Amino acid sequence: MTGHYILLAAASTAADAVEVAERDLTELSQIKPGMIKQMLEGLGPSLMSLGWKLFIALILFLAGRKLIRFVQRMMSASFERTGVEIGVSKFLRSLTEFSLYALLVFIILGQLGVNTTSILAVLGTASLALSLSLQQSLSNFAGGVLILMMKPFKVGDYIVCIHGEGTVSMIGLVYTTLATVDNKAITIPNGTLANSTVTNVTAMERRRLDLTVGIGYRSDLKKAKTILEKLYREHPAVLKDPDITVFVDSLGESSVMIGARGWVAADDYWAAKWDITEKIKLAFDEAGIDIPFNQMDIHIVRDDG
Repeated sequence: MTGHYILLAAASTAADAVEVAERDLTELSQIKPGMIKQMLEGLGPSLMSLGWKLFIALILFLAGRKLIRFVQRMMSASFERTGVEIGVSKFLRSLTEFSLYALLVFIILGQLGVNTTSILAVLGTASLALSLSLQQSLSNFAGGVLILMMKPFKVGDYIVCIHGEGTVSMIGLVYTTLATVDNKAITIPNGTLANSTVTNVTAMERRRLDLTVGIGYRSDLKKAKTILEKLYREHPAVLKDPDITVFVDSLGESSVMIGARGWVAADDYWAAKWDITEKIKLAFDEAGIDIPFNQMDIHIVRDDG
């Protein structure tokens, strides 16, 4: 019985297949040669329009690529003239190239009839989410680019900022490293440096060396001023021009404050300051000029009761 049912099912399937084939042949026989010609003629304008769009897209791509290369060459020449750091130069050229090619792709897609509005909306949302999550890092990165381009300081300069002071040993795109006088490394985010006051001590070739010292009211004022002026004039690091100035700065509670000003090369500043300060103390001691200092008198009261 089972074999009988299998034969019946096979016969039914074969009959259905024959029926479908006959129906397809009937439909094909109803197609006339004129209908095929009409279909091809209808596709003609569409194919021509598509071909024209592809041709325009190709022209746009070639012209856009040539324009992008021209912009790249102009940027390279400008960076060389202004002395922009190599790292920043490469980054800005790559960023500009990527942005221009992205714009070119959107122009070509629009020419081909693609709706770019939805693509822009998705990209805008993704960019916003990414920028919010990386806000601090992007701020430091932007600060690094500004520092490298504007050059408020460079490697080797001695700077002072709210986070410390030292010699700039490295300027990166995100962080700047300072080497302190006691050989410590301070790493500072570039965003902080770009948005705060930074004093570049070595930006100029010369620095003014100001020293102030107090002498007692009973000491010889003119003699003290003469000693100060002589120490400045005889020191090899102090420049002859501009001239040295020695003056009475103020009259304190227990001392007369005498000031002296002279100019030295920026690299000689600290050595000259320390050396002259030491010589002032030795010269004043030798001349008998008193340098007042705070004193505390302690009185011991004995209670005999």
